[in-house]
Amino acid sequence: MEILRKAQPISTIVADPNTDKVLKNTLSKVILLRKFASRTLKLPDNESYMSYADLKRPYVVWNVYATPEFSVKLKEWCFVGAGCVEYRGFFSKEKADHFAEELRNKGYDVHVGGIRAYSTLGWLDDPVLNTFIGFSEIQLARLIFHELAHQIVYVRDDTEFNESFATMVELEGTRRWLASNGTSEQQDTFDAGQKKEIIFTELVLKYRERLKKLFSSGANDSDKRISKSYIFTELREEFSQLRDADKALSSYDQWFELQMNNALLSTISTYTKHVPEFRSLLARQGGDMELFYSAVRDIGKLTKSDRYSALQVRRKDLPGDVFGKKIWSVQYNSELLEKK
Repeated sequence: MEILRKAQPISTIVADPNTDKVLKNTLSKVILLRKFASRTLKLPDNESYMSYADLKRPYVVWNVYATPEFSVKLKEWCFVGAGCVEYRGFFSKEKADHFAEELRNKGYDVHVGGIRAYSTLGWLDDPVLNTFIGFSEIQLARLIFHELAHQIVYVRDDTEFNESFATMVELEGTRRWLASNGTSEQQDTFDAGQKKEIIFTELVLKYRERLKKLFSSGANDSDKRISKSYIFTELREEFSQLRDADKALSSYDQWFELQMNNALLSTISTYTKHVPEFRSLLARQGGDMELFYSAVRDIGKLTKSDRYSALQVRRKDLPGDVFGKKIWSVQYNSELLEKK
C-alpha cells in the first residue's frame, strides 16, 4: 500500500519543469523500454512501470534464503495464491535480519539479500522505483523485461522454472533492444557483461556441485564441516586467480566478501539453472516470442518431473545462426504435452 500510494504517473513527472533532469531523462528512457517490451517482446501491455515511486530506501524488500547445514536445497515457504517459493521476503531489513537469526539458531545456513524490484504477477501495476532508477540503460532493460516476464508465466511451487524463464526473457529482450536501439559500445558492454556472468555462474555452480556430493557422502558431520570450509576457501581462491587474469571480474568482489554458505551459492542456481533450456525452446519456435510463451505455458501445466523432461536439452549448435549468437538445440518431448 505504501508503494502504491507513493507512485505517480511518469508522464506527470516528466512534464513537471521542476523534475531533476537526470530523473526525467531516465524515466523517458523507461517509457521507450516499456513500449518496446509490449510491441516487440509481446510482454503485457498494461500500466506496470508507467509510474514512479521514491521509497527513500535502497531496497524495496529484503529476501531471506536458507538451506540446512548439509544441503544445497533452499528452504521453501508457501503462501495462499503465490504457492511455494525458495525465499521469504520482508519490507523491513530489521524484520528480515530477525527472521534470519531465528533460522541460524535452528542450524540453517542463511543469506539475507536486498532486492531492488519484484513482480506482483500482474495483480497490481508495479511502478518504477528509486531502488533501481540509477541503473544503466542495459540494467533497466534487463530488470523491466525480467519482471514483466513473470506476468506472462508463473508456475506455482517452482521458483527455478519461473526465474530461469524470466532471466532468459530478460537476456533475449535486451539483446533485441540493443540490436534496434543501442550503440556498438552498449552492445560491447552487454557482451562483456554476459561473458563475466557466464564465468561467475559456472564457477559458483561447480563448487555448489562439490558441496552437493560432499553432503551426500558417508562422511560424518564433523568431517563434512571441515570439508565444507575448505570448499568455500578454494572457491574464493579460484575466483581470485580468475580475477587476476581478467580484471573485469572485480565487479564480483563484493559478492565474495559476503558470508560464504550453502544458501548464498544456491541463490545463483535459482535464477540461471534452466536458461539454456528456455533459450533452446525459443529457437525451436523460430524466435517468435508469442509462440515461445505459449510453449512455456503448456510445459508449466505439466507435473514437475514431466516439466523438466520436456525442457531437457542436447547442447549442440543448431544449423545456421538464428540469432547471430551461439544458441542451443533442444530435445523437446511433445508426447508429454499431448498426454496433458
